[in-house]
Amino acid sequence: MTAFKADVIIVGAGLAGMVAAHEAVLRGRRVLLLDQEAPQSLGGQAFWSLGGLFMVNTPEQRRLGIRDSAELALSDWMGSAQFDRPEDANPRAYAERFVDWAAGDMRAWCYDIGMRWFPVVGWAERGGGLAGGHGNSVPRFHITWGTGTGVVAPFAKLMTRYAAAGQIKLGFRHRVTELVTTNGAITGMRGDILENSTAARGVSTSREVTGSFEHSAEAVVLTTGGIGGNHDIVRQHWPEDRLGKAPDRMVAGVPDYVDGKMHGIAAKAGAGLINEDRMWHYCEGLQNWNPIWPNHGIRVLPGPSSMWFDARGNRMEAPFLPGFDTLGTLKRILRAGEHSWFILTQKIIEKEFALSGSEQNPDLTDGGWRDVIKARLGKGATPAVEAFKQKGEDFVVADDLESLVAGMNRVTPDQPLDLDHIRTQIRARDLQLDNTFCKDAQVTAIRGARNYKGDKLIRTAKPHAILDRENGPLIAVRLNILTRKSLGGLHTDIEGRVLTPGSEVLPGLFAAGEVCGFGGGGYHGYNALEGTFLGGCLFSGRIAGQNA
Repeated sequence: MTAFKADVIIVGAGLAGMVAAHEAVLRGRRVLLLDQEAPQSLGGQAFWSLGGLFMVNTPEQRRLGIRDSAELALSDWMGSAQFDRPEDANPRAYAERFVDWAAGDMRAWCYDIGMRWFPVVGWAERGGGLAGGHGNSVPRFHITWGTGTGVVAPFAKLMTRYAAAGQIKLGFRHRVTELVTTNGAITGMRGDILENSTAARGVSTSREVTGSFEHSAEAVVLTTGGIGGNHDIVRQHWPEDRLGKAPDRMVAGVPDYVDGKMHGIAAKAGAGLINEDRMWHYCEGLQNWNPIWPNHGIRVLPGPSSMWFDARGNRMEAPFLPGFDTLGTLKRILRAGEHSWFILTQKIIEKEFALSGSEQNPDLTDGGWRDVIKARLGKGATPAVEAFKQKGEDFVVADDLESLVAGMNRVTPDQPLDLDHIRTQIRARDLQLDNTFCKDAQVTAIRGARNYKGDKLIRTAKPHAILDRENGPLIAVRLNILTRKSLGGLHTDIEGRVLTPGSEVLPGLFAAGEVCGFGGGGYHGYNALEGTFLGGCLFSGRIAGQNA
């Protein structure tokens, strides 16, 4: 058995863990950073992300004519979070302080670390239609150059530097199975040492045990992520009263090591868990034709123009439009089945389709301006989108609607669609384009989006008739439910200390990142405004590292 004594042990070498380690080192603390995966997986889930950060009143926004403020952002956050439980006091406090940071020092802090941002700010989660309800009133989604890798890379470099200087000890392939308690305080952990792995990042790794460990410290910080890779736990906590029955078929937006096991290990040691029924899953999941992890799903990041139909072939009404209200749309989809459909044109896919993830956006991840212009403004969709269109099992392409619907029915024979019903709904929508005014909420939303320079430039196609052959071919995309984020977890106070089920401090134990709902036990409340997952890892990781 190996043993090591540190000032601080951090379990989980993802983004939140690395940020916590960085802050602890700045305080002169001797840090042990553990992870069950191999060194090539340093950075965890954040590596795979698009790298979007929720920031407020930035130079990028102002250059695009966007007027934002902390007051407006907090109004949007609270209207989205809809905090309504006694245990929401700490999550609410985290949310208030995060918005202050996002409108204050966040950009400068990230800039000093080494991050830079794509100049067009994205407008995610546009909301449900009321000023005081869910949604972003203005674009706030700042994509980091390098995507998720650009967020992770500065901290990975710091970890390597600190390790070389003896300020951090890195312990990969260490799987924690128990937290050690001494006189009511957490003083360390025990676990298994797994055999070395050369598997590529994200690929499932061996769980063969080659040894054991027991390490001790003054403080333990848990940054072990959520539950999205474990669909059994997702279904266990699924809020049927709010969203309906959990689908039997879902695709996984995260690797299988995102298994939620640390929640149970921490609870056994006396930690309290709250808001486990709050979760964030996407409606626009594709089965990856070139998977890295089991059941690998990729999310479509749609512009506003695709027509969205439920599994029965009924067009979904506002606010259940592309990019507006994720959980409201999820509930609406599940009323009719377990999947939904986009119907669009080649013009729409070229202008509006993007895929989430660093590996799906090589122009933003590894390239520069020339690559972005070629991929986003050149002829055709991006290479990644075209690959899914040609090889993905969820895509149907046809020159006419009869052939398109026949292809859709081959994909989902158990829920066939009626051609005449689909045609009637598309024709009604197309008739709304003859005037600059109309009664169709989606057409109005498309025109509204094009009033924003960023959307008009790279994200929103000029309104056009779906059934006009000049805009074709026609494309249909089956959309699956994609598991992604936990919005609840370990209950923490504003100093990052884990609390007991009775809301008392559990001495020696801290948490950051998704394992604590990105702060407090769920600082999003019921709804996320996007860019707030990576931002929450940065914010809560800083707090834990400054206090552990």
